[in-house]
Amino acid sequence: MPGGRSADLSPLVAVKVFSAGTAGCLADLVTFPLDTAKVRLQVQGESTSSVNGHRVRYRGVFGTIVTIVRTEGPRSLYSGLVAGLHRQATFASVRIGLYDSVKQLYTRGAEHVGIGTRLLAGCTTGAMAVTFAQPTDVVKVRFQAQVSLPESGSVKRYSSTIEAYKTIAREEGIKGLWKGCLPNIARNSIVNCSELVTYDIVKELILKTSFSKRKLRGSCTVW
Repeated sequence: MPGGRSADLSPLVAVKVFSAGTAGCLADLVTFPLDTAKVRLQVQGESTSSVNGHRVRYRGVFGTIVTIVRTEGPRSLYSGLVAGLHRQATFASVRIGLYDSVKQLYTRGAEHVGIGTRLLAGCTTGAMAVTFAQPTDVVKVRFQAQVSLPESGSVKRYSSTIEAYKTIAREEGIKGLWKGCLPNIARNSIVNCSELVTYDIVKELILKTSFSKRKLRGSCTVW
């Protein structure tokens, strides 16, 4: 390892992609009930009862979770989890796992990377991730938004993840799986830049500081 450069220890692209996807799936398992509550609160105004001025069903994040558990059972908090894992396995793998590779592509392997290049790389992987993962996101949100109330006899529209993909493609066309893709690309490009570029810069500063301290201690020891 000439000069002790950390770049020589950089993992393979396949390892980065797999690690990012795995981390995303683990995070989704923990936070999925919160995501379900978010979706229910966002689509609440679309229901007929809300439009006609009836009592609002969900109030606040934790209030929404309690209401879902009480009226539909705890399993409803994880409705769409399979699609959510599909999403993270695709989305996180691309937006995080390919970030370093895209950054190196833009700089042609240069050691110094400017903030503009980092932002461009973040926008690129963010847009790529959404483009690939949008069908999984559509199915995930559809599952989270559908309400099944035993007392009212309502029936869920989608019974399984694969069936949901097929139903949407059959009834709405293939384009239906990419509904909302452009707004999602804009949103996630900004999010990706904010998260990854900030992380990248802070990590680099920490590594440089640690290396400088070790070098200084080494020089003092030799002296």
